[in-house]
Amino acid sequence: MMRQAGRYLPEYREIRAKHAFLDVCKTPQLAVEVSIQPFRRLGVDAVIVFSDILIPAEAMGLQLELGDAGPNLPNPVRSKTDVERLKIFDPEAETGFLPEAIRRIVKSVGPEVPVLGFAGAPWTLACYMVEGKTKEGFATVKSFLYREPTTFRELLHRIALATIPYLKAQIAAGATAVQLFDTWCGELNLQDYEDFALPAVQEIISALSGSVPVIYYTKASQHLLPAVARSGANVLSVDWRVDLAEIRKALGWAPSIPSMATVTSSTSATAFCSIRPSRTPSYLSRRASERCFSTQDLLRWCGRRH
Repeated sequence: MMRQAGRYLPEYREIRAKHAFLDVCKTPQLAVEVSIQPFRRLGVDAVIVFSDILIPAEAMGLQLELGDAGPNLPNPVRSKTDVERLKIFDPEAETGFLPEAIRRIVKSVGPEVPVLGFAGAPWTLACYMVEGKTKEGFATVKSFLYREPTTFRELLHRIALATIPYLKAQIAAGATAVQLFDTWCGELNLQDYEDFALPAVQEIISALSGSVPVIYYTKASQHLLPAVARSGANVLSVDWRVDLAEIRKALGWAPSIPSMATVTSSTSATAFCSIRPSRTPSYLSRRASERCFSTQDLLRWCGRRH
């Protein structure tokens, strides 16, 4: 079971009463404290570093405001010139607070506790960078995609190029696995997902070269799952809308993914369950048919032992 720090923890609310969200993300001492809070209180079996998927957007040159009302990027990307202006940043120089937080977390919890890093997937990051905020339907983003497909592909490519060293820095700092969050991929139809979002995800995962397991989370993506299975991720993470029995049936044939999926819910903790028992070790197959298993089991199965 994993759980990220948040408003359900009084100790987190106490810190947030004194410090802005971005200040917590950018101050290693604070980020470490809130990252470890769920581990300390709940005894979860992994620690997710406290950060935000929009940190790279700021490092690429966009102004970023993160408050209780949600993210705001006052100068969104709306043209080819805007895309060309985006920087491919040095993650240690521009976002060094994040790998430093991971190094401190690893030292604090010890080698037996997996520490997870993460980033936003290119399409999801592009949604915020173009729209400027969360907005139902992301009409401005889709208009940009259809009006200037070549430029939009370049935007996704640039985000991928920035994300690769960003994740590598987290891995070098000690992250046991990394996760790509594609929260808004469900806004795309299958064809557009395959033409735009998927290649950028594949670019990132391929560049990581299997150094650690990669978890790929896709929200509201049931119509995309056959394509999502080709992402190259070690683990596919799905939301509460997806029935695991249906996933097992639909994706059991896919040779490119292992037999794991993550079921997430806004009201329950994350659970890892088997979706392809025929490809897992027998003891995991038996356990997965009855109950969830630990993050350590998942990561060991994916090939990285602690």
